[in-house]
Amino acid sequence: MSLYSEYLKEIETRKGEGLHPKPIDDGALVHELIAQIEDEANPDRKDSLEFFIYNTLPGTTSAAGVKAAFLKKIILGEAVVAEITPDFAFELLSHMKGGPSVGVLLDLALGDDAAIAQQAGDVLKTQVFLYEADMERLAAALREGNAVARDILESYSKAEFFTKLPDVEEEIKVVTYIAAEGDISTDLLSPGNQAHSRSDRELHGKCMISPEAQAEIEALKAQHPDKRVMLIAEKGTMGVGSSRMSGVNNVALWTGKKASPYVPFVNYAPVVAGTNGISPIFLTTVGVTGGIGLDLKNWVKKLDADGNVVLDEDGNPVLEQKYSVETGTVLTINTRDKTLCNEAGDEVLVDVSSAFTPQKMEFMKAGSSYAVVFGKKLQTFAAETLGVTPAPVFAPSKEVSIEGQGLTAVEKIFNKNAVGVTDGKTLHAGSDVRVKVNIVGSQDTTGLMTAQELEAMAATVISPTVDGAYQSGCHTASVWDKKAQANIPRLMQFMNSFGLITARDPKGEYHAMTDVIHKVLNDLTVDDWDIIIGGDSHTRMSKGVAFGADSGTVALALATGEATMPIPESVKVTFKGTMKSYMDFRDVVHATQAQMLKQFGDNVFQGRVIEVHIGTLLADQAFTFTDWTAEMKAKASICISQDETLIESLEIAKGRIQIMIDKGMENEAGTLHGLIAKADRRIAEIRSGEKPALAPDDNAKYFAEVVVDLDQIDEPMIADPDVNNADPSRRYTHDTIRPVSYYGGEKKVDLGFVGSCMVHKGDMKIVAQMLKNLERDQGKVEFKAPLVVAAPTYNIIDELKAEGDWDILQKYSGFEFDDLFPKSSARTEYENILYLERPGCNLCMGNQEKAAKGDTVLATSTRLFQGRVVEDSAEKKGESLLASTPVVVLSAILGRTPNVDEYKSAVEGIDLTKFSPVTDKPATAQSVHF
Repeated sequence: MSLYSEYLKEIETRKGEGLHPKPIDDGALVHELIAQIEDEANPDRKDSLEFFIYNTLPGTTSAAGVKAAFLKKIILGEAVVAEITPDFAFELLSHMKGGPSVGVLLDLALGDDAAIAQQAGDVLKTQVFLYEADMERLAAALREGNAVARDILESYSKAEFFTKLPDVEEEIKVVTYIAAEGDISTDLLSPGNQAHSRSDRELHGKCMISPEAQAEIEALKAQHPDKRVMLIAEKGTMGVGSSRMSGVNNVALWTGKKASPYVPFVNYAPVVAGTNGISPIFLTTVGVTGGIGLDLKNWVKKLDADGNVVLDEDGNPVLEQKYSVETGTVLTINTRDKTLCNEAGDEVLVDVSSAFTPQKMEFMKAGSSYAVVFGKKLQTFAAETLGVTPAPVFAPSKEVSIEGQGLTAVEKIFNKNAVGVTDGKTLHAGSDVRVKVNIVGSQDTTGLMTAQELEAMAATVISPTVDGAYQSGCHTASVWDKKAQANIPRLMQFMNSFGLITARDPKGEYHAMTDVIHKVLNDLTVDDWDIIIGGDSHTRMSKGVAFGADSGTVALALATGEATMPIPESVKVTFKGTMKSYMDFRDVVHATQAQMLKQFGDNVFQGRVIEVHIGTLLADQAFTFTDWTAEMKAKASICISQDETLIESLEIAKGRIQIMIDKGMENEAGTLHGLIAKADRRIAEIRSGEKPALAPDDNAKYFAEVVVDLDQIDEPMIADPDVNNADPSRRYTHDTIRPVSYYGGEKKVDLGFVGSCMVHKGDMKIVAQMLKNLERDQGKVEFKAPLVVAAPTYNIIDELKAEGDWDILQKYSGFEFDDLFPKSSARTEYENILYLERPGCNLCMGNQEKAAKGDTVLATSTRLFQGRVVEDSAEKKGESLLASTPVVVLSAILGRTPNVDEYKSAVEGIDLTKFSPVTDKPATAQSVHF
């Protein structure tokens, strides 16, 4: 059967699912299309033309290479297709973005036919996705006196690829659609259990919110054809939980603009909004697509006559509506005045100036942040090549420098890694900065989209300025089903060829690793001054500063080695008092959130960097805090560590990187060896006193300072989704933190889960120690609820085996993973036994394994939002409550939450994760180390 016949068969299958033909990325299939196009009598000629013109993916796909080569033949007169004139061929090339199409355009522009060269040059002037080899061809032609090359470079130096684009409309009419009340997680827009379909944009689009919501959005579009639909989180924040490029893609697919008539299912410029604005990492993703994200502030806290906040009977602020955004409301966005107005535009409802900074306006005009990033790079190159000053086209980077004010830790890192800023100028929070990215992580359920983004921006190899990058396999570790078998090897092959260290070896020479990506990145980060970008909201390292990002921003970091963002404000977190012997550090993490809310009323962490002074904990244990900051709605977090603690953490990281080398995971570039050498240099700097562990200046300025009193933490804490709260905006947030005594030892637990990126080796040892203690005291251990245990890494399992802890886990397990025979289907029923699952995300990800619908799950993970770990049943809402490892284990054994006495008895003599505040003030790092 020919590839074309197979494609037609696939089309019929998709038609039955209500889908259009899948976009073509296979060059071999395009060759068949061309053969049928050139055969005037071929019965499939008309359809082949349609597929060639409108359904072939651009960028660096093999299909794009074949398409560009054929268009070149048409332009040169070597092939004649009546429906594709040379002019139309140039138009098609102009929509192919880069890679093979730019190569063809350069061939034509630098060729001997003057008329063709001029036309190709005019098209090239609109293109921005040029790489070093492309630029060097232009520079070489200029040196040889080529007039067309000079003309192109002069256009680039003036940034005409940007200036000649239409300006953003002064008034944008929108019609509202309330997607949900309360915080909207990105799971609502792009469910984790549909992760396998993310790279198939049309198919994945069908999972956004619900079929009913999609129909309502379509009805609004039909009723208001001249307006854009604005998706709203009423009484909440839009896009919490993760960055999720697929979520923004889905919103754009249903409500945005079509990017090109010749590229299917790629839309841009969505409009999203929330009463409490947009989650920081999700807002970055909106910017990637040239979209608009608004902070509505349409509900405010009610005040009494004395100006005090009025509270309800539960102690929560009473909200009052300032203006309505009920579904179907027509509003006007004024981009000049930066306001949201009524339909007529004559009444200002709220100032939305934060959505229309000069930089964000550039993204909107260009249609994406990528085009601006590449455009700036291209303009700089052209000006340097011509020996001229670049035209002042783009908004200058905002440089905020405050005389006499010291630097926070994040400000120091940004100053050290800043690119293209004024020499000698010290930058503070609020500055917009291009920064060098040191470490990049791509995870497996967003990686396919990252690969697509890299192809679309015509990137073929990782930037040489990136110190290390890793492609994980942890999000699809639970079940090796047909979807994973189809997607993951293809992803690993692409990323391995691109230059990343990959969890799975395309050549099959080393054991496939499913280690949790955040744990691996935490080890690969070997400098506390590093900047890390990762395709997951939990990219929160305990060394350096890490930002969770969408798949597109990850692609941009891989391709360019840079990222662009404002320097965030910081909130300082310190500790006082003494941690009680029976408490676990996880309880300190929960208590931080609870005490912060009690101290400030509002979540001061939201959108800011949490600078946590936690220098007595090694990187693995400290990661429990930094990981949780994603759920605190913080933009990022930074650990302030003592010198010796940091050195010990770096030595541990070196050992784990060496294990990766020993397993055969090193690449041709010697990335892993390079990281070990970098760690050695950093350790030498600390020991010599040349550059001590990162610390803020004494006179640094913070948005707020939170002091956590350890003496107040006298019993285990549980983060509760509060699924039945009368106020929908209070459900599924991480702000309801309750002591275990709240439940009176009576709340039924249907399943316990110890795993995800929130646990470390110590947690696994706690499980083993509790089983040993209970066996000693009771003769045996019986579970009244299932207990699922998934270690974060294989290294941890190897160490547990060597230290004797794995034996007791095996003894009580009714299931133990087998890498030779991985599960091919997800578990749907659980027995009251211990399940030892493969290292990876497991239940926390929710895309493969889930608890039974309507269950109450007690977990060590981070996810309590609706539908992730457990879905609702017809009778009962699913609940995912979050607690420390000993609480989870004991609850599974009891089948309910324990009371305080039961808990204290169960953990007696067990080595829990302990923490003591720093008593001796570490030497303050000097600003000379920016």
